[in-house]
Amino acid sequence: MKTKIQTRWDVTPREAVRLQQAWRERVETQDRFGPLHYVAGADLAFDPETNLAFAGVIVYRYPEMEEVERRMARRELRFPYVPGLLSFRESPVLLAAFARLRVSPDVILIDGHGRAHPRRFGIACHLGLLLDCPTIGCAKSVLVGEAEEPGLKAGSTASLIDQGEKVGVVLRTRDKVKPIFVTIGHRVSMESAVRIVAQCADGFRIPKPTREADHWVGDLRRAYQKPSIISSQLSANASRREAVTEN
Repeated sequence: MKTKIQTRWDVTPREAVRLQQAWRERVETQDRFGPLHYVAGADLAFDPETNLAFAGVIVYRYPEMEEVERRMARRELRFPYVPGLLSFRESPVLLAAFARLRVSPDVILIDGHGRAHPRRFGIACHLGLLLDCPTIGCAKSVLVGEAEEPGLKAGSTASLIDQGEKVGVVLRTRDKVKPIFVTIGHRVSMESAVRIVAQCADGFRIPKPTREADHWVGDLRRAYQKPSIISSQLSANASRREAVTEN
């Protein structure tokens, strides 16, 4: 899956804000996609000690939700941690994972926000624009805006409002379980975004594509950390043995 818009990543936070303000005008908030055959979920985990990020993308057949492909990428994070600019920190490694896909998804679910962002350009918008692919933000917590609590039954919704604008939907995906926050990324209407996410929920709070991507990148990070942890433990044990011998 190729990136359709090339961009620089070696920008300052101030330049990144200007790019968000310019690119948000290019985000499409109405449906522009054909029949949906494949849906993908993407997420990222990072190791704070090494600053390495692990991105994972899993593609499923839709609506059966049968896995057809998964790809990962590992990169060093180069952009600083700045609230509201996380897409500049995380997108390069996520795009590297998408570039390895053989099956191009018809829609992508991102563990993060889209239009529900201070500048209306969260990571779901950013990736959707660069890939020119329909994207939906599926977040576990609110970033901006306020909403009433939706009904307790799965499928209940409430509008997420920020500064008088509807920026997303609070969706209950399971009876009496905390809701999630669904926002437009690119080339998907709010109504279609909610419908697609609900169909991917398979009885759990988090939709299957992003839930499984989250689990996978966590496993990738732990697998990378394990050898270094073992090495540290061996070094510590050796030091203790030396101390005992000296005494």
